[in-house]
Amino acid sequence: MPDLSILLIIPPLTQLNTPYPSTAYLTGFLRSHGYRTHQADVGIEMVLALFSRAGLNRVFDELRDKPIDDLPGEARQMLSLARAYVETIDPVIRFLQGQDPTLASRICQGTFLPQGPRFSIDHTPDQAADALGNQTDQAKHLATLYLEDLADLVQATITPHFALSRYAESMAMQATSFDGIAEALVQPMSMTDEWMVEAMWRHVERYQPSVVGFSVPFPGNLYGALRMGQQLRARRRDIKVAFGGGYANTELRRLRDPRVFEFLDYVTLDDGERPFLCLLEYLEGKRVEADLCRTFLRLGQAVAWCNGAKELDVPQAEVGTPTYEGLNLNQYISILDTLNPMHRLWSDGHWNKLTVAHGCYWKQCTFCDVGLDYIGRYEVSPGYVLVDRIETLIAETGKRGFHFVDEAAPPVGLKYLALALLERGVTISWWGNVRFEPAFTPDLCRLLAASGCIALSAGLEAACNRLLELVKKGITVDQTVRVVQSCRDAGILVHAYLMYGLPSETLRETLESLERIRQLFAHGLIQSAFWHRFTTTAHSPMGLNPEAYGLQLVGPGFEGFAENDLAHEDMQASVPSWVGDGLRAALWNYKEGLQLQRDVREWFPEQTPKAKVPRTWVKQILETAAEEDTSRMERKFVWIGGQPDVDRGKGEQYRIMLPNRTMDQEIRLKRGQAEWLLNLIGRAMPVEQPGGHRYPVFKEVRAGFPFGGPKGFDKWWQSVSAQKARAVGLLLV
Repeated sequence: MPDLSILLIIPPLTQLNTPYPSTAYLTGFLRSHGYRTHQADVGIEMVLALFSRAGLNRVFDELRDKPIDDLPGEARQMLSLARAYVETIDPVIRFLQGQDPTLASRICQGTFLPQGPRFSIDHTPDQAADALGNQTDQAKHLATLYLEDLADLVQATITPHFALSRYAESMAMQATSFDGIAEALVQPMSMTDEWMVEAMWRHVERYQPSVVGFSVPFPGNLYGALRMGQQLRARRRDIKVAFGGGYANTELRRLRDPRVFEFLDYVTLDDGERPFLCLLEYLEGKRVEADLCRTFLRLGQAVAWCNGAKELDVPQAEVGTPTYEGLNLNQYISILDTLNPMHRLWSDGHWNKLTVAHGCYWKQCTFCDVGLDYIGRYEVSPGYVLVDRIETLIAETGKRGFHFVDEAAPPVGLKYLALALLERGVTISWWGNVRFEPAFTPDLCRLLAASGCIALSAGLEAACNRLLELVKKGITVDQTVRVVQSCRDAGILVHAYLMYGLPSETLRETLESLERIRQLFAHGLIQSAFWHRFTTTAHSPMGLNPEAYGLQLVGPGFEGFAENDLAHEDMQASVPSWVGDGLRAALWNYKEGLQLQRDVREWFPEQTPKAKVPRTWVKQILETAAEEDTSRMERKFVWIGGQPDVDRGKGEQYRIMLPNRTMDQEIRLKRGQAEWLLNLIGRAMPVEQPGGHRYPVFKEVRAGFPFGGPKGFDKWWQSVSAQKARAVGLLLV
């Protein structure tokens, strides 16, 4: 048993509703190797310290000590209602933690919560709230506005670092030099800093770790990690401090500034399992410094890069099951800043996090970090391994919601996950990120929905075929319509990620993209979307060879610390900055079901060209028959309906009732064909079998059709009885 004790910390601030999964993954892995490993989410503890009776009393006491004329008008208004905020904060937090649902009625009465500026600018349409018809959700939304008012107050008057989902994020954005961060870290700690550090010390004193590892997935986690590292280095030099995560993986690949190591000892890159294991072996004296794995450290006054480890990265099947032990799931709070059923998934409720596959199976998009490990190294997890992990997490957390956090979950991986879930009879609700590609057929989407899929998100990037080809997305907008139609018909919600200002993109193309997105919303094909401005990144094909895309890089120059986002000028076209506000306003309304027939040009303050997209574009695609599916021969039959009820009667004709959970279909077949169909359905039922279930293959079933061979099968496949069986649950996947 190793002697080292490890404490893994999530710094402020990620989500409030569920832990970020990085420490859960690494904790499970290190424990499987015998290390005493603990984890803590200091971010949620800092937030709860603020949003408490004692915390707000401290905030308002500090405001009272400030000259009244120095406070914004909104702050003076809220200060006058300090007692109301202090008296309501603990009940509201308990309500948002799911511990006191009865408070919903009082919140919805409208006189319980003090109403600050956020309430006056809330534009949530009444019809959206009425359509939802859920008092608890309406109360959550009002309580969220209440917390946002308090967060705005703290940010404006106490600490500019604080926001509900990030902490000092602007400090880390494009931080090519460490100067600004170093300057911030010599300033006195703010009130929220103190709560953060106090939470850290509670865990250090409890677990007495030899090593503290900070997981830094986003720029909004950097400052907190370094501030806590600073405190550890000042008081506990015996504890080694390590730093890794998504921010390091993308931003710190050329780290050169030795001042970073005044706050920590090691920075590791890419997947953490192998680097952290090598680091622990080094600290135990089992490995020399040069044989560390993808690790920066300081030697003298210079930064050294050590990557001599001979071992490969840990395969997906061996990374183990994440564990949330040590993270109190009951303390997380669900906020609801929108009633949109898709968009709310990111902030409402606990989701156990897993990945179907490491990396991206496509990895060709020219705007993406396709050369980095988190994209470039593709490896899928077997379906049965995923279901083992799912069952373990259900037993540990008591939660049956799962978010698959893949870069792009592969259709084949999702298919085998769905089959494994159905074979074992494991009931979950799940969602994840995919690509809008034709492999998501109507039948595959129905299978995913039957296994518990409630939503999918995907990067469309640009609803324009020329731009999709430019970025090597590998899809077309017409194909996307077919995919989201399959999702809609299966009851799966869809969120689309979009970019504007791509290389050579014209204003007309941006308007045409918006018109297509409008039509997708209007037909109920997508429920949510997010549009952001394109940025060249240092590790993408566009960033590595900007001239090939008509771009000229204009900085910022690398100064020894972070390097990722690169400012550029488009030498071929330019989308004005004011376009972003119009796009965001349009999407906000579309998400709420509003303004769906409005001319897209009206969202912008300047004159814009008319979009050359027929307003019937989506309608025409939906009314046009899909192309013949040439890949179906290799697909397999799967039955997701219920057990057929058979009335054999006295004659040659059978009466068969085919049920599923919402409908029945009656078909009548001659005895031979009926027995054949029942046999096919039986073999296609998802049932766990030793060595794996062998589902009937389309081409084999067709070739062996006993009533006229392939031609007879083709005739039956178009028959009313076959169409009824398919409607109930006979799928080809």
